[in-house]
Amino acid sequence: MAPYGILIWAVITAVLASILILASHVHNARRNRTTSVAFFHPYTNDGGGGERVLWCAVKAIQEESPDLDCIVYTGDHDASPDSLLARAVDRFGVELLHPPKVVHLYRRKWIEESTYPRFTMIGQSFGSVYLSWEALCKFTPLYYFDTSGNWLSQCKIVYYTFFSWMYGFVGSCAHLAMVNSSWTQSHIEKLWGIPDRIKRVYPPCDTSGLQVLPLERSTEYPAIISVAQFRPEKAHPLQLEAFSVALRKLDADLPRPRLQFVGSCRNKSDEERLQSLKDKSIELKVDGNVEFYKNLLYRDLVKLLGGAVVGIHSMIDEHFGISVVEYMAAGAIPIAHNSAGPKMDIVLEEDGQQTGFLAQNAEEYADAIVKIISMPETERLEMAAAARRRAARFSEQRFYQDFKAAIRPILCHAAR
Repeated sequence: MAPYGILIWAVITAVLASILILASHVHNARRNRTTSVAFFHPYTNDGGGGERVLWCAVKAIQEESPDLDCIVYTGDHDASPDSLLARAVDRFGVELLHPPKVVHLYRRKWIEESTYPRFTMIGQSFGSVYLSWEALCKFTPLYYFDTSGNWLSQCKIVYYTFFSWMYGFVGSCAHLAMVNSSWTQSHIEKLWGIPDRIKRVYPPCDTSGLQVLPLERSTEYPAIISVAQFRPEKAHPLQLEAFSVALRKLDADLPRPRLQFVGSCRNKSDEERLQSLKDKSIELKVDGNVEFYKNLLYRDLVKLLGGAVVGIHSMIDEHFGISVVEYMAAGAIPIAHNSAGPKMDIVLEEDGQQTGFLAQNAEEYADAIVKIISMPETERLEMAAAARRRAARFSEQRFYQDFKAAIRPILCHAAR
């Protein structure tokens, strides 16, 4: 057998052994488990859409089954029940019924990309099993939710066949799989082969709070807002390049727009990416028209959304795209990447009216920016109103209804 084949089989054997050890521990711990729901979310400070899903899911469980304790597994050592309760409100406007209990994890570094200079996905896969083992050794709940996110779109072609098989093997054991978009659902159904146990539940977006914002906006210096964590896959440099091209294309008599980057930094790498963006804005000579906002409170984000004319998104194959819905609900016309969630679920016509734009490269993004900035006010307001109506499909209330409907059979079955 070729050396590469030996390596692959060694990895398969090791991963399967790790899974069996973990399953054995969980089986032995079942007799001592408490009536609780645990959420595996190693980064409770990431500030992204996944964290909003976490807090809304915790709230949904608290409303649906008040007798169940809610536990959060986190690698943030400064996290406490009260701090997480406050964070849910301050960063996302989600008011939990009571603080969640916290189980601290100390092996989070084993799922971080920086730990593995080579064979990154293999290392992270082992690391995720190891971290899950730590979590379940420390506390074994009656129900276990993994809200930490889906790695499917990040697969490298060299690993895809092997890891899709492993992913499917593990996923097929789930009692319930909730997916956040049509695009994700189609992929998971193929990989896991359990269509009857897969439910599509769109992520929670604060549409009701954002829809009260007036659609009229100041056009003296039109604001283009970008809301995303400062992570590489969010493709912020593309947005800067598109903005630079748009400024050159705009007629001289049109107002000069501002580009506002709003995002969170989880670690040193994110901080370095933010600084790199600032440097790139200087290099492109647009720094006078670009603003950066880091780790904003939710109320401050709402203020910026309420003043934005355009909302920009550029991640390829994003499973859903909460920020795109937030733009639309707030009255900003979205320009989103022409793929996955935004393309298949979000930026679609509403009552026959256009709700935004889809783009793939700097030129297409720039053209869309110019079109919106050049629009007559009545046309812009009509499109913004249609986008707002479209966004109502993805409300927090809709999430609570669909999430509870999905988990109710599982909860009722276990209660018998």
